[in-house]
Amino acid sequence: MRIVYNIAGLYRPSGMEKILSEKANWLAAHGYRVTIITTEQKGRPDAFPLDERISRLDLGIGYEDNNGGSLWNKLVHYPLKQYRHRKRLTKALMEIRPDITISMFCNEQSFLPRIKDGSVKMLELHFSRLKRLQYGRKGLWGLVDRLRSANELRQVRRFERFVTLTEEDLSLWGDVPGICCIPNGIRLSGIVPGAHEGKRVIAVGRYMYQKGLDRLIDAWKIVCDSLGPDHGWQLRLLGDGELREALHNQIVSLELEDSVKLCGNVKDMASEYREAALLALSSHYEGLPMALIEAQAYGLPAVSFDCKCGPREVIVDGRTGLLVPEGDVEALAKALLRLIVDPELRSRMGAEAGKLAVRFDFEKIMERWDQLFRQYENPSAR
Repeated sequence: MRIVYNIAGLYRPSGMEKILSEKANWLAAHGYRVTIITTEQKGRPDAFPLDERISRLDLGIGYEDNNGGSLWNKLVHYPLKQYRHRKRLTKALMEIRPDITISMFCNEQSFLPRIKDGSVKMLELHFSRLKRLQYGRKGLWGLVDRLRSANELRQVRRFERFVTLTEEDLSLWGDVPGICCIPNGIRLSGIVPGAHEGKRVIAVGRYMYQKGLDRLIDAWKIVCDSLGPDHGWQLRLLGDGELREALHNQIVSLELEDSVKLCGNVKDMASEYREAALLALSSHYEGLPMALIEAQAYGLPAVSFDCKCGPREVIVDGRTGLLVPEGDVEALAKALLRLIVDPELRSRMGAEAGKLAVRFDFEKIMERWDQLFRQYENPSAR
């Protein structure tokens, strides 16, 4: 079977790019003919390795050239870029003739179902239904967010299959035809949990609004004030992004330079998980946070805001970690303190987390994708 994935690019070391790379590799190894079509790659190297059997095509659209610009700037340039995107993607699909074409909910989702190349059109969402609304933007941008969110509900109905990452998010979309839930997975073979004896709390993710790291830093200030001087604990923020300078300034203003580290992108994540005592997640919203799943696989307890969507479907509250009300910074600090001062509780929760990691075993997840794709193996079944 020929499968085509559409995504902005594979150059970012982020969760969606990692998951797609691993899925594509699995499919290629199991006989699928996989092509990944991008719009923003621009010759940049991939963040994650890809099987040499996977074909690549970059359409060179350049949506991201307008990131950070004004609303007017985007309104002026977006229609022309959509026209170019549709024209170039149509040409590519007519040549490839895939059996299934998948949008990763990037800029092609608005027109992909209307391309008559004969393939089954699927949509794969790695965020929450409420993604745009949870920015809380006001004025004209807020109106745009509400309009785009409403429009997305109409767009998803045009796809033959629509796949969410969580049951919680699935319920938010309502009665959408062809909707189903398949979570992300993690390769459990080869993972060796550590002793988790270091005085480290880690947070994993890009330095961007979604991850709410400013809220975590505020919570960490409360933690440090409660622990007193010379406590020896460290908060390590693993990632990078546009808010690095703002986070650095916040750390300095709160006099946390000795205990909060902006670590940038880390290659040896296994060591970080093994050496940490617990993981913190402070996001405004998620799809299904891979950091929680990875931490669980390494036997690491977690503390998280109960944001939509994902944390509640990974963390079993009080058993593998602690969930606190979304946005309650003081509650987040108290939960962190509870685990910091109680090593026995951390150990017990970490052990339970490791046992439950099997729910997200990568091989079992990919078997579900294989079963879904095989439904369309026979052209007469379309």
